[in-house]
Amino acid sequence: MASLKEVRSRIISVQSTQQITKAMKMVAAAKLRRAQDNILRMRPYAQRLNSILSNLTSSMENEVASEYSAQREVRRVLIIAITSDRGLAGAFNSNIFKGVNQLLATRYSAQAAAGNVTVLAIGKRAHEYFVRRRLPMLGNYIHIFGSLSFDTVRVAAEDAMQGFRAGQFDEVTMVYNEFKNVATQIVRAEQLLPLIPAEAPATATPTANVDYIFEPSKEEIVQTLIPQSLKIQLYKAVLESNASEHGARMTAMDKATENAGELLKSLKLTYNRTRQAAITTEILEIVGGAEALAASR
Repeated sequence: MASLKEVRSRIISVQSTQQITKAMKMVAAAKLRRAQDNILRMRPYAQRLNSILSNLTSSMENEVASEYSAQREVRRVLIIAITSDRGLAGAFNSNIFKGVNQLLATRYSAQAAAGNVTVLAIGKRAHEYFVRRRLPMLGNYIHIFGSLSFDTVRVAAEDAMQGFRAGQFDEVTMVYNEFKNVATQIVRAEQLLPLIPAEAPATATPTANVDYIFEPSKEEIVQTLIPQSLKIQLYKAVLESNASEHGARMTAMDKATENAGELLKSLKLTYNRTRQAAITTEILEIVGGAEALAASR
């Protein structure tokens, strides 16, 4: 049985840990509110932009081709893995690693075997993980969440877009956590490049062709709107991941605080039992000593 001093030391240690996890939960909750507001404002904008782009491309048919729509044999692949800079967020980061590994084992198994898979890591945890796996890395975005903005994400998007235009990559896929609620994050693997043609719903009814008036020219609209849409898609994925991170950390710290409370109850019970046993032993020793002294007289 542990001594009273050891149990008391463990109680103090667990209490300190509980205070830290409780504080981290409160910080994560405050950051989550801001991150959730950002993604809720971004989603309608991104959806509307994609809708405009779909309408534009469908109206032009094959009149204007985009360099981001080029369909090539998939030999070289870029995976954009979005994690966090810090840990203590439960399975938030490990789920991304599992998602990427699943892609490498199934969809991109041939490219992985040939060593033609490159990773663009957004977040320190992703960078460290894939460097250990000795995968080729594109760029360095390990501290992008320190000053998260569209401009910082735009640089990463432009690197991926430039690689696709130059033929360095034949396909670009994003892997990130989509924010659903505080306790739930869904791992998504979405193709960023080449652009996937919009499909009409199966229930859609034939309609008359709409004669659009383009201002400025179709070519200029395509050259401006498509790159902007791609950057917005990546920025939205990063915002989703940011909100998911704070939700996962808040949940993990809440659970850690509860576990610390349960451990404290167990340790205090052990402490009281050990103390009671020590007092009983002392009483028995005193009584035994008194009886021995009386018997010696």
